[in-house]
Formats: sequence, structure tokens, C-alpha cells
Amino acid sequence: MQYYERIRAIREDSDLSQDFIATNVLRIGQKTYSDYELNRTRIPIDAIMKLARYYDVSMDYITGASNEKRPFPQR
Repeated sequence: MQYYERIRAIREDSDLSQDFIATNVLRIGQKTYSDYELNRTRIPIDAIMKLARYYDVSMDYITGASNEKRPFPQR
């Protein structure tokens, strides 16, 4: 699964809207977030980190490097 498919699947599994994630988690516009999910715009690494932290999954899971939903590492 590609990262853009994964971020959509995680969001939908959490019953959250694009607008909620864009506004409250990433602090960007809904259109920009939609472009991430549609693979029209590459998602920046800092946005992947914020999503991983919010959903409590590893960045590897979001990027498709792993299929394990390990928790985001805490410092």
C-alpha cells in the first residue's frame, strides 16, 4: 500500500474528515490534505511525523515500509 492510500485508510478507519485532520493536526488547508491523499502533492516528512504521532503508529507504517502498526516512539 502506498503512503497516500495508507493515510486515507487510517483516517477513514478513525472516522475523521479530511478537514479535521488538515485543520487540527496538520494546520493546513483541506485542499492541500486532499492532494496528499490523491497523490497530487507529495506529503512532507514533518506532516508524516505529525500523522504518525496523532494516530500512534510508526512512520514506517504510514510510508508502507512496514505493515505493523507499532506505536509512534516516545522520547
